[in-house]
Amino acid sequence: MSMKRVFHVMLFIILAGCGFLSDVHAARIKDLAAIKGIRENQLIGYGLVVGLNGTGDKEGVGFTKQALANMMEKMNVFVDSSQLKVKNVAAVMVTANIPPFARIGDKIDVTASSLGDAKSLKGGTLLVTPLKGVNGEVYAIAQGPVTLAIPSGAGDRNSHLQVAQITNGASVEQEIPFKLDGKKTLTLSLFQPDFTTAGRMADTINASIGEGVANVIDAGTLNLDVPEKMWQKNVAEFIADIETLTVVPDTVAKVIINEKTGTVVFGSDVTISNVAIAHGDLSVSITGAPEKKESVMDLPGTSTIGELVRGLNSLGVKPRDLISILQSIKAAGALQAELIII
Repeated sequence: MSMKRVFHVMLFIILAGCGFLSDVHAARIKDLAAIKGIRENQLIGYGLVVGLNGTGDKEGVGFTKQALANMMEKMNVFVDSSQLKVKNVAAVMVTANIPPFARIGDKIDVTASSLGDAKSLKGGTLLVTPLKGVNGEVYAIAQGPVTLAIPSGAGDRNSHLQVAQITNGASVEQEIPFKLDGKKTLTLSLFQPDFTTAGRMADTINASIGEGVANVIDAGTLNLDVPEKMWQKNVAEFIADIETLTVVPDTVAKVIINEKTGTVVFGSDVTISNVAIAHGDLSVSITGAPEKKESVMDLPGTSTIGELVRGLNSLGVKPRDLISILQSIKAAGALQAELIII
């Protein structure tokens, strides 16, 4: 008969020794939210990568031949597209993100992805490619030698050779207009909507800048009234002052389980209500004071899942068993958190 293993967890502190940081740290507002309208914009273009060592598109890719013929025609070289060989040429879609406030002449990174059946873009050069926004206007021009991200020692066989990058490969030709000065109100959008975090953010801004500057609209939105002395020419300075303020974000209690790897991730605010569990030959007791007698797993009060998981791991409980225990606690309604299985 196997002896039951007993695990006593003392709830003198909330998350001491749980295996990760127990302190809740404040974050800058710029890491939690962004001003509405100040964002990157996506650009796309169709181009040709030339100079490949026989690894380009095959004869059946008609759009590559046609694009090559059209480009040569613009250079006053007239050829029949059917006579062109494109094994050293690959048709690609070129994509880029233009940052907010990018100015004419600024450089941005681009990515070239094969459209046809090219084997590799290695060693190729992207020809002049206009990059357009969703409105059809050209905002940047890309050109230059492409680079493949091949891990050291991986070799061509173990690498993805149909996608390449060009660092600083595009030049901004048109600016996306966004005027700050003169704006009397701004909208601050939270990356992770939460009423508590939004409220804390508004309180912090009002305490630092002035009462009534920030108002909570909903869980993901704050309205900012720019002070009169700043909205005419110092709106950027107003935003800079707000971005550096720190707030302690609040999150919904969650437990994330990866069944494939046996990984369990949980936040510091996950608690367990009264519940009793028996799992195989394991007996666990979590109480507010030392237990003298062995019992079935008994979790009174607001115990933390951190101590439970750490203790079970120290006893060598397998990930599958740990996941089953957590699922059972959730099914019993004792796990005060959202259980997500991926």
